[in-house]
Amino acid sequence: MRDGKPVRCAIYTRKSTEEGLEQAFNSLDAQREACSAYIASQRHEGWVLVPDLYDDGGYSGGNIDRPGLQHLLADVGAGKIDVIVVYKVDRLTRSLADFARIVDVLDQQGASFVSITQAFNTTTSMGRLTLNVLLSFAQFEREVTGERIRDKIAASKARGMWMGGNVPLGYEVQDRKLVIVPDDAAKLQMIYEQYLALGSVRALAGQLDTQGVRSKVRVSRTGKTYGGAAFSRGALYLMLKNRTYLGEVNFKGKSYPGEHVAIIEPELFAAVQTLLAQNRNNNADGVGLKDPSLLVGKVWDNLGRRMSPSHTSRRTKRYRYYVSATEIGQSKALRVPAGDLEAIVIAQLCRLFDEDDVPTQLLSLSTGDGLERRTAIARYVERVDVCPDRIDITFSAEIPIAARSTSIPAALVSRGREKRIAVPPDQQRTAQRDPALIKLVVKAHMAREALALAGERSVAEVASAHGYTKDYFGVLVRIGYLAPDIVTAILDGRQPAHFNRQRLARATNLPIEWQRQREMLGFG
Repeated sequence: MRDGKPVRCAIYTRKSTEEGLEQAFNSLDAQREACSAYIASQRHEGWVLVPDLYDDGGYSGGNIDRPGLQHLLADVGAGKIDVIVVYKVDRLTRSLADFARIVDVLDQQGASFVSITQAFNTTTSMGRLTLNVLLSFAQFEREVTGERIRDKIAASKARGMWMGGNVPLGYEVQDRKLVIVPDDAAKLQMIYEQYLALGSVRALAGQLDTQGVRSKVRVSRTGKTYGGAAFSRGALYLMLKNRTYLGEVNFKGKSYPGEHVAIIEPELFAAVQTLLAQNRNNNADGVGLKDPSLLVGKVWDNLGRRMSPSHTSRRTKRYRYYVSATEIGQSKALRVPAGDLEAIVIAQLCRLFDEDDVPTQLLSLSTGDGLERRTAIARYVERVDVCPDRIDITFSAEIPIAARSTSIPAALVSRGREKRIAVPPDQQRTAQRDPALIKLVVKAHMAREALALAGERSVAEVASAHGYTKDYFGVLVRIGYLAPDIVTAILDGRQPAHFNRQRLARATNLPIEWQRQREMLGFG
């Protein structure tokens, strides 16, 4: 008894594999029965068994990422458990580091654990030493067992044997061997041939989706069905590179002759690999992308260093740049936004022609795909030099003009977290609309209208009804009173280069007077 209160005991059981768990009385039941008997023998000490079950069937003791154990530790942390009872210490964990973390949780709650087949007292130094020795041997046994299994898998795969895993499309497993499924094999053959015909995994995925071709339906060991969906590009890449279809077995970057029959002929497989490699090289240069790097090989900085395409990603958004190459001892690399630089070059190209005289290739800059746009730039632009205060463009001899070069005043300006290239309005050909800024203005006008129709409701009630906090709703309403010409400029993409959504949202002292708004926000 603890201070006259019963000692609440929880039994934890674990088995590394699922083998035998389907039996009416399995290993987990045997562990629980033995632990229950031990708890019953300690009834005179006030021990009582809690009704909850904490079982992990088919989970390794090498980590603590187990649902039953996590549930148990959560209940210990909530003060629901006083003693954890296990059949052996290695049922709880086989890792010294994990055991230390579990002991920390127990110590924080004043709880303890008992192994019914291993008698030691962890309140003494000798008892803790004994426990650590036992856990060391348990961890050693687990690691040696893992090494033996890995060695066996490596030796078996080197002999071409199938050692399990997801069965590739086109095969099924019979007597632990891969056997061809004729219908699936025909589908696989068609996928390889269509990729060669289309030349693009993206186009292949769309074609297969249109044709109603779906991935293989699979059933997990728990009976859950998955698959049967449209092929993703990632799955198609893996399928097109899988050497299993050549009759080989893959292991750690090496391939060995397999015991199964090949589906894809070596010539077809080699042609597909060549096209995949070619497309990878093109993607590195921006060919075929939605936003390709149009000026590859044509951009230089003011120190004469070539600038190459680069990009970063934040969440789902991709930011493209041209970055100058640097060597040890050279000054810091120059990095400019790719979209801004390309827009400036395109604008200057279009300014060279009257609207009726623009060449067909030049029209593809706004209407063509990535390859067409790259082709147009390659024909008409010879070189672009990015300087601190200007951009120099040298045109090719294809353009019938007297001066084959032009210089555009331009400077890098900060715009929130981004750097943008600012050019004078008279040098801009196309509007630079900011979708995030436009969205904020639209939401602001909707908030203003909602407040006008609120009737007797408070601002807080209206904000809550639209899913906003009171403070953010107030920001939107304030923005809803922007001068009409400022709103029009934002919708047309004629806002100052440094002006973005963050700056507008943080303009907490936005005046009501329109002229003061123009002066404060930089709209002149």
